[in-house]
Amino acid sequence: MGRLLLFPATHENNRTSVISSAPFICIGLLIPQEESLNQMGQKIVAVIALGTFALVIGLGELRQAQAQEAKEPYPSMAPLDQYLMDRNAEIAMARSAAPEAISRDADVLVLGRHGYETAVKGKNGFVCVVDRNWMGQFEGEGADNFWNPKGRGPLCFNPPAARSILPITIKRTELVLAGQSKAQIFEGMKAFVKQGLPPLEPGAMSYMMSKEQHLNDGSHPNWMAHLMFYTPVMDGSVWGADLPHSPVMLHPHFRGNPEPIDEFMVPAGWWSDGTPDPVKPN
Repeated sequence: MGRLLLFPATHENNRTSVISSAPFICIGLLIPQEESLNQMGQKIVAVIALGTFALVIGLGELRQAQAQEAKEPYPSMAPLDQYLMDRNAEIAMARSAAPEAISRDADVLVLGRHGYETAVKGKNGFVCVVDRNWMGQFEGEGADNFWNPKGRGPLCFNPPAARSILPITIKRTELVLAGQSKAQIFEGMKAFVKQGLPPLEPGAMSYMMSKEQHLNDGSHPNWMAHLMFYTPVMDGSVWGADLPHSPVMLHPHFRGNPEPIDEFMVPAGWWSDGTPDPVKPN
C-alpha cells in the first residue's frame, strides 16, 4: 500500500488524480512505499513547479484581460434592449433638448427595434431625437464609448439640420441595427457620403440643452447645455475654436471621418427649462 499526499498542482499523469479544477488545484499523488523519500521529494518538487508555472501563466493572462477591459470598456454592441427606452420617456427626453417654445411644435423621433420612427408629428420643421453613443467618433478620444448603452444625447435639429444632418443619425442607426461592426459602419458611412448624404444646408444647427443628457460615465454625465453649428470641414481657427477663454469648441466627431461635416459647439449658459448652467468647459 502507499500513502496519499495532497498538494497544489495542475499536472496530471499516471500517478495523479485531479480533485479540483479551481485555480489552485489539489491532486492526490499515490506514492508507493518502495520509493525512497528522496525520489518522492523530487516528484513533489517537480509537480509543484509545474503548478506554479501554470499559475503564473494564468495570472498573466488574467491581468492582460483586465487591462484590455479597462482600456476598452465597451468593445462591442450590447443587447439592443439596453439602448431602448420607454416611448413616453424618450419623447419627453427628446423635447427637453430645446426650450419648450421650440420643442412643443417639433417632430419627435424615438428609437425602435428597426430604427427611428416618428412618435409625434410637429409643425415648425424642427426635429427632436435622442442620439445613442454610436453617433460619436469612430476613433480617437471618446471612441471607446461608441457602444456604451447608457449614452443618451437629446437634441433638436432646426429645419436645415433636420434635412441635411439628421440623415447621418438615421443611416448610422440603420447600420447598427443591421448588426454591423464599428469598422463595417465606418465603411457604410463612407459609401453613404458618396451616394446618399444630402448637401449640407446653410444655417444648420441644433440645440443640446437637456439636463437629462448622459454623455459620459464620469461624475458630470450631462456635461453642459450648448448649441451646435454645422459647417463644411474647415480650420477651427476660423471660429476661434478651442483657444484660451474662447467659448467655441470644435467637436472631434465627423470632421471628414467619414462625414464631411464640422460641428462647432457654444455653451448656452442655461438649460432648456431656464435654470442656470454655469459649467465652464475645460
